[in-house]
Amino acid sequence: MEEVINTTFFNDLTENLKSWVINQMPGLLIAVAATFVLLRIIRFSIGKLKKTLIRRATEKEGVDKEEAGKRINTLMGIVNGTARVIILTVFIMIVLVKVGVEIGPILASAGIVGLAVGFGAQELVRDYISGFFMLLEDQVRVGDVAIINGTGGLVEKIELRTITLRDLSGVVHIFQNGKVNSISNMTKQWSAIVLDIGVAYKEDVDKVMKIMKEVGDELKADPEFAEKIIEPIEIFGLNEFADSALVIRARIKTRPIEQWFTGREYRRRLKKAFDRENIEIPFPHTTVYWGEEIDPLKLEVNENK
Repeated sequence: MEEVINTTFFNDLTENLKSWVINQMPGLLIAVAATFVLLRIIRFSIGKLKKTLIRRATEKEGVDKEEAGKRINTLMGIVNGTARVIILTVFIMIVLVKVGVEIGPILASAGIVGLAVGFGAQELVRDYISGFFMLLEDQVRVGDVAIINGTGGLVEKIELRTITLRDLSGVVHIFQNGKVNSISNMTKQWSAIVLDIGVAYKEDVDKVMKIMKEVGDELKADPEFAEKIIEPIEIFGLNEFADSALVIRARIKTRPIEQWFTGREYRRRLKKAFDRENIEIPFPHTTVYWGEEIDPLKLEVNENK
């Protein structure tokens, strides 16, 4: 009797497996192939669309190619991620149907769960809404250097829920879009380096400003920096009477993210120019007197006694 039951069970299992392979397996394989092809098509299409949008944007007068590229790359990344999620979700539903799982109750349960989550996940909804408007208003893009909630770094990733920064030390900071209170974009359209140059009080201010101007013009004429510097250096003039220096303020406007490299080179060249012209760059110093001052003559008299 037991042998008959085992034989019947395995026969039924074999028949069901054959039936599933014949009736359902082809559809499942087609779904797998279609999903793979769709993902490849989307990746290729978004790449072509990205290039087309960048080309059209740069053809317009007054549009910065780098700025347009940042925004388009950020938006296309969001579109690519959304499309992949939709396709994979449909694929999973097809697989469930092919293996005999009823997806009707699952969809109904998902609707109820989604409604419940909607009431309890207000913070999540706020993150997505904030991320949407952040992208819509072009507040910050991938590749920008920004200060978010007091933390500065390079924007590595922007998603609808989070934004990712990497600071100069390599530390990655992740912020929820709904909790971003302030964004300071340091590389939007153009950047600038503000220079406060201190010289000794005895120096001729007009001469110092002339040297600073000459060094700035020389730097802009250098082929290596000609494309980086947007406008000639601006010398604002004597900005402060500091404790041990006259502080002269200047500014160099550059292309995005080029301000720090340009500023370091300008300071290097300015130091050499000051050395040639014997312009003193002061440093704070203090004279300390320890104990009562002793007259050497009195000390000599006392020793003779």
